[in-house]
Amino acid sequence: FEAFGWHSVSIDGHNIPEIVAALDEAMSVTEKPAVIVAATKKGKGVSFIEDKDGWHGKPLKKGDELERALAELQPRVAGADGLKMKPPEARSAINVVSETTAAKSATAPSEYKDGEQVATREAYGEALARLGDENPLVVALDGDTKNSTYSEKFMKAHQDRFFESFIAEQDMVGAAVGLSAMGKIPFASTFACFLTRAYDQIRMASVSQANLKLCGSHAGVSIGEDGPSQMGLEDLAMMRAIEGSTVLYPSDAVATEHAVRLAADHKGIVYIRTSRPKTPVIYSADKQFAIGRAKVIKRSNGDKATLVASGITLFEALAAYDQLKAEGVAVRVIDLFSVKPIDEATLQQAGSETNNLIITVEDHAAWGGIGDSVASAVSPVGIRVHQLAVGEVPRSGKPDELLAAYGIDRNAIVGAVKSLLAQI
Repeated sequence: FEAFGWHSVSIDGHNIPEIVAALDEAMSVTEKPAVIVAATKKGKGVSFIEDKDGWHGKPLKKGDELERALAELQPRVAGADGLKMKPPEARSAINVVSETTAAKSATAPSEYKDGEQVATREAYGEALARLGDENPLVVALDGDTKNSTYSEKFMKAHQDRFFESFIAEQDMVGAAVGLSAMGKIPFASTFACFLTRAYDQIRMASVSQANLKLCGSHAGVSIGEDGPSQMGLEDLAMMRAIEGSTVLYPSDAVATEHAVRLAADHKGIVYIRTSRPKTPVIYSADKQFAIGRAKVIKRSNGDKATLVASGITLFEALAAYDQLKAEGVAVRVIDLFSVKPIDEATLQQAGSETNNLIITVEDHAAWGGIGDSVASAVSPVGIRVHQLAVGEVPRSGKPDELLAAYGIDRNAIVGAVKSLLAQI
């Protein structure tokens, strides 16, 4: 590193004072990049394992080996007569503090008005900032997209609890997991497509049972002219596959505010998907949302089919509903909201009452998203699911042009309903 012009610091990677001093030294260097080389030993702290071959992935034997290793790993405190083991209550104090301090976030009334045009990404930033006012354990991280994800609203309100991760999503998620281990409630945000870079960290966060909150914005072809490299079309599939994860897809500002609060109160990994375009507020301030529950927005006793959507495509489904209603065709419209866990009961009831036909519409790839999620929920009772989704690598264009080009706009929905009903 020095040969290439870096300022380097070599330390014992197990020595906390050396680590802290090296970080201070590296941060003080301004004229060149700095690197810390930390020498470590595998199995540090257990005398018969430390720096020994043949122990990688090998379990300790129950009995003397295990008891000896656990005894050597117990925290110790310095006293007048040397090191002593910490009492059990002292070792668990940090957990007690984090559990008792983390007050549940109150559901504050929304300030959004019916029909107001607000992007869910902006509502996410607003909700996060307000949540930070109420709960000092909430922290935020961002991957150098804070002006687009609107996490900058949190940064401006709570600068000491905001961490800019720059274009390093793996580091961002890793740091968020570390913060959760400290008892914080971390919300990490970036474009949905960029979270794919950190999938290994997200997967390992699940293994670690981390309390991690993620927000992916700019999802789908509806972002428009930025092109396919910026269009998150795999994120729902990616996050649904994480064991124990919760996946929320709010469609308007009110639903987004509830999604943020539900995420904060839920222990575990929660993913919130937000959109770039502005969408109208359709829910009243007193509307309640829950993990695992969908919202039936339009229904009648004469519904011929059920439309299931979230985000941008929900409004395409509502426009299709109006057009079909004008032509004498009644359909039910469901806002999925909770993609995982999914509201099986509501979907199965809707499907059974509408010719056993559900049409899903999503600004996502045709694999692993809303369509597959709904199909898994209703297929055991014999309900047919027809999926409208993005089935190829998209091109750049205006949002409306792209929704039409990939068959997920209102006209495509109307056409699918008529075609499928004609086959019954």
